[in-house]
Amino acid sequence: MALQELYTKYNRVWIPDAEQVWKSAEILQDFTPGDRALHLQLEDGTVLQYPVEGPGQLPPLRNPDILVGENDLTALSYLHEPAVLHNLRVRFVDSRIIYTYCGIILVAVNPYKQLPIYGDAVIHAYSGQNMGDLDPHIFAVAEEAYKQMARNNRNQSIIVSGESGAGKTVSARYAMRYFAMVSKSSSNKRVEDKVLASNPITEAIGNAKTTRNDNSSRFGKYTEISFDRRYQIIGANMRTYLLEKSRVVFQSENERNYHIFYQMCACAEEPEFKSLRLLSADKFNYTCMGGDTEIQGVDDRADMAETRRTFNLLGEKHGLFICPLHFHINVLLLLFQSSGSHLAVFCDLLGVRQENMSRWLCHRRIVLASETVVKPQPRERAINARDALAKHLYAYLFDCVIHKINQSLRVPGKQHSFIGVLDIYGFETFDVNSFEQFCINYANEKLQQQFNLHVFKLEQEEYMKEDIPWTLIDFYDNQPVIDLIEAKMGILDLLDEECLFPQGTDMNWLQKLYNYLGSKPLFEKPRLSSEAFVIQHFADKVEYQCKGFLEKNRDNLYEELVSVMRASKVKKASYPNFSFFRIIHFMFSRTTQSQKENIESFRSSLYLLMDTLNATTPHYVRCIKPNEEKLPFEYDSKRVVQQLRACGVLETVHISAQSYPSRWTYIEFYSRYSILMSQAELRAGEKKQICRTVLQRLIPYKFGRTKIFFRAGQVAYLEKLRLDRLRTACITIQKHVRGWRQRQRYLSMRQAAIIIQQYVRGKRQIRLVSKAWAAVVIQRHCRGYLIRRIYLLLQVATITIQAYTRGWMARKRYKKMVEEHKALVLQKYARAWLVRRRFQTMRRLVLNVQLSYRVQQLQLEILTKKILFPFLCVVYMSYNLNKLVYLWSGTKCKIQKTSKKYIKPFVFGLGFRFFQYNKPTQTQTLMSLCCAELKPRGVVVNMIPGLAANLLFMCVRHADYLNDGNKLKSLMHAIITSIKQENFEMLSFWLSNTYYLLNCLKQYSGEEEFMKHNTERQNKNCLQNFDLSEHRQILSDLAIRIYHQFINIMEDTLFPMIVPAMLEHESLQGISSMKPTGFRKRSNSLLEDGRSEGEAYSISSVLQLMNAFHSSMAQHGVEPQLQGQAIRQLFYLIAATTLNSILLRKDLCSCRKGMQIRCNISYLEEWLREKGLQGCSVMETLGPLSQAAWLLQVNKTTDEDAAEIQQRCHELSPVQIVKILNSYTPIDDFEKRVAPSFVRKVQALLQEREGSNQLMMDAQYRFQVTFPFCPSTQALELLQVPSSLHLGFLTRI
Repeated sequence: MALQELYTKYNRVWIPDAEQVWKSAEILQDFTPGDRALHLQLEDGTVLQYPVEGPGQLPPLRNPDILVGENDLTALSYLHEPAVLHNLRVRFVDSRIIYTYCGIILVAVNPYKQLPIYGDAVIHAYSGQNMGDLDPHIFAVAEEAYKQMARNNRNQSIIVSGESGAGKTVSARYAMRYFAMVSKSSSNKRVEDKVLASNPITEAIGNAKTTRNDNSSRFGKYTEISFDRRYQIIGANMRTYLLEKSRVVFQSENERNYHIFYQMCACAEEPEFKSLRLLSADKFNYTCMGGDTEIQGVDDRADMAETRRTFNLLGEKHGLFICPLHFHINVLLLLFQSSGSHLAVFCDLLGVRQENMSRWLCHRRIVLASETVVKPQPRERAINARDALAKHLYAYLFDCVIHKINQSLRVPGKQHSFIGVLDIYGFETFDVNSFEQFCINYANEKLQQQFNLHVFKLEQEEYMKEDIPWTLIDFYDNQPVIDLIEAKMGILDLLDEECLFPQGTDMNWLQKLYNYLGSKPLFEKPRLSSEAFVIQHFADKVEYQCKGFLEKNRDNLYEELVSVMRASKVKKASYPNFSFFRIIHFMFSRTTQSQKENIESFRSSLYLLMDTLNATTPHYVRCIKPNEEKLPFEYDSKRVVQQLRACGVLETVHISAQSYPSRWTYIEFYSRYSILMSQAELRAGEKKQICRTVLQRLIPYKFGRTKIFFRAGQVAYLEKLRLDRLRTACITIQKHVRGWRQRQRYLSMRQAAIIIQQYVRGKRQIRLVSKAWAAVVIQRHCRGYLIRRIYLLLQVATITIQAYTRGWMARKRYKKMVEEHKALVLQKYARAWLVRRRFQTMRRLVLNVQLSYRVQQLQLEILTKKILFPFLCVVYMSYNLNKLVYLWSGTKCKIQKTSKKYIKPFVFGLGFRFFQYNKPTQTQTLMSLCCAELKPRGVVVNMIPGLAANLLFMCVRHADYLNDGNKLKSLMHAIITSIKQENFEMLSFWLSNTYYLLNCLKQYSGEEEFMKHNTERQNKNCLQNFDLSEHRQILSDLAIRIYHQFINIMEDTLFPMIVPAMLEHESLQGISSMKPTGFRKRSNSLLEDGRSEGEAYSISSVLQLMNAFHSSMAQHGVEPQLQGQAIRQLFYLIAATTLNSILLRKDLCSCRKGMQIRCNISYLEEWLREKGLQGCSVMETLGPLSQAAWLLQVNKTTDEDAAEIQQRCHELSPVQIVKILNSYTPIDDFEKRVAPSFVRKVQALLQEREGSNQLMMDAQYRFQVTFPFCPSTQALELLQVPSSLHLGFLTRI
């Protein structure tokens, strides 16, 4: 398959554009080799002829819409600059997604707006996930680094780079916050809080407002977060690079000095700052050079309070109070025009003599061979001396603050591993580029070289893992640029050499560059300037102005000023921060000759940084600034493409495009492209072999162990074949449907014609028959009249005969009835006399029997009173059943034989109402046997729920009966402390029995509100002597703790199943709801879990687990209401986890996935109905998930659709609704994306809605558990204790 074959009609290409960089056009005519032009139509309808001089001049092809919006740029079929630029625009502008992967790089586009995607719930969602399982995020990179550190026992680095204003500092801050959240230490030293607290301090002293960013980092920072063997944070260490010292003494228009200056000026009136004699920021030259001293939306006073708070957290209360010195340094310019009041303040604060400082700021000592001359300095050199002093003071102050922060972050303990977060400046190019930009771009060249080698290495490892032959890939190597800068006789060498000459100048150095490097291909001399030079960096050509290079590189102080500063005497009593002033003596205790040049110091620290990065596994975050106006979600293609070229993203794309960029698993390929397979191929057997057979027929490929590797454009070609097949299938279906409709229409018309014909022919026949029918009717009426006359005559005669006959028969019957009545009267009176006679006889007999029985009862009562009364008194005073038996055996000889049948039933009726045990040690023995023997395994336990609770309560009743408080207290303590909470079965068992015991204590407490539910017999068993309300509260707390542990075990078991079962498993056969992404996960980020493909979780797995939970609870007699609460909590976890995954996975937001989710919800509803739990408010927990599934399926085009979404999705927050709409991803080309205008309509409708604006559901939320009071019908005196429990020491009483 040649690439030219893809330039066919309806395909689209990218052509260059001056404003948009690239714009799309559709091909109107197939391109054939030899054509001089390509016939195109732009999106606005313009038709043009694009000239094609040769095959290599064809414009780049555009990816199908189905592949646009991918999470990983390297998953695009066509890999080139316009594809990357368009994919980022679609994700950023249309889907409002700021993060995108590009191989191993995370591209972060600054939204210039607060987004709800950084909460604790999002951190917990990304914790433990493999990179690529969820949508791209800075937390995913942080989790990948943390996981590789723990798994491979290797140090990690996260390299965050980008232009000023691109969001580097914020990204680094979020990465460190993630580590602090997921690796909390068990110590009380608050190491995590201190690590996070260092950010406001470093931003205050190292960040400033620039024309591109209100909070731009003006230094590089590498923070090492240290972990112990348990991978918990134990400390941190910070290294800084290339602080922009020149900002202290100079700021461009619309820029500010470092934030700390303005924060302290804002607090000048506070008592702590009175002694420093501060003024407002607009009174100092060093703080008002750029114009406005305030930043819109920033409160410097509040920021100062936050800075001081974080210093207090780190243990330094006065470390920043030295900064006012610099405000007084800047007014030394007035020395030549005023009395020097500011100089006096400055000298007083530093403790130096004013006349010495004034003299040596304006003079310089020159040592000659025979004498020493003091020479006045020109104004310019005096200003340079003042600025050099200010820069040195601030630089040493900055280093000292960093040193103090490191000391506070250093915790005793051995470091096992670390993760470094590098927040460093990206490639910079301005209208005027000087020494600082040169150093920054030099550092970026080194980092880019390390990045290229790492990407190349990962590509090679992937090929070797898949057993694919490795071929060398040609990629850009910037080693020549690095050699130009740092090699022998390079730019740095020549700069150091020129700095050694006292009379060395910038122009002399520039001339050496022209002489020695003029022939280098990457070095150029500008045509229009003789004071600059040009270097071709990896990102772009940069022109550097040579002015100031030597001065900034030397950055030396005069020896005389150093001597004055050495003589500083700070009054300890005047300043509470006296110890911090020791920095002054430390700063000037060394001679100027021992100081290194700036570039040499920077090069040494850069080499150390590169050694550190090379010894770790790097992870890359590239921050992109989408526009210069800092407008939210505005995309300037020109600015973005410049940064993509500069940060290495396009180089990664270039390396990927030269090999096999698209990599799909066999399952993904089979699921997506089975439509291209014939029936014979589908019946071939193994899916891997089927994929091989189909690809051999379609396109060339590389066959790996677990993946199929495609070259650039091949996936797009497969998508075209798939779309053609679907289009052909659609046409076939349409053809048959239309044919069927036409046939149905024809048959209906034919049937109608036949009916009309029948009607017309029937009408004609009716006219002929109607005349004959009229004659028949006339005949019928005439004949009827004659027959009726004869009938009436016969009727009259018949009635007359019947009347006479019936009268005679009635008279005869009446006479017979009179005779029968008289006989019945005689019989009635005779039978009544006989009944009365029999009743009188029976009454006399009954009276005789009653009299005899009552005489016998009276005799027995007299006998009982005489014999049994003494015996019953003894029984009442006896507490032991053995004594009762003994007394019974000793007295029974006195009882007559005739009374035994009455005594035995009486004694049995006493029954037993509690258990007795005599020894105190038997309390622990009882609980041990209950815990050991009453395990949830016995048949008896299963048949009698709450047996353990009833046994324990009977012992409580015995202690109450004896009125023994100590015994009762020890028993309750043993009950509470001995309940085991080992595993799921034991927790289920004790949850049930704790609940039953709690109910028993309430039911038999003697309180009226509980006694009203008892029977009269149960009320006799109530406690008499003790109030156990406090013990009930303790037992209730214990039951709540058992319930939560019970829920935790069930959730831990259920959680890994939820996402695979609810979202990834295809429960609707024949409907594929997942679009393969082709995302290339890092091979070392995946951990084999030992579960084969066939063992993937499904909704059936979840239901089986729920059945096991429900069966265990039912088996152990857990109250149905408690069962409902537990199931409700599990269903909430299912809904929250599933919805959170939808919100964090763009590939799950599709119409088919909504169908899949609703199908799975129906299975859960059916299970609830089967278990009779539909009345426990369980289904309400699935409301948000159900509405999210509906939102994925509903139409999303018209205003009516927007209003319906606003009305129906009342359980989803506005943020969640907008997120789902923005993330909606079509599975096929036949589906449409959600238009941004529609999303804005929905947002407008949701503005008035009140409620939470959280993006994620809190999966850790717990519903409040209640233990309802349900009185037991169990008769305690009838309780039987199985002999298998070995409770022989318990005695029934």
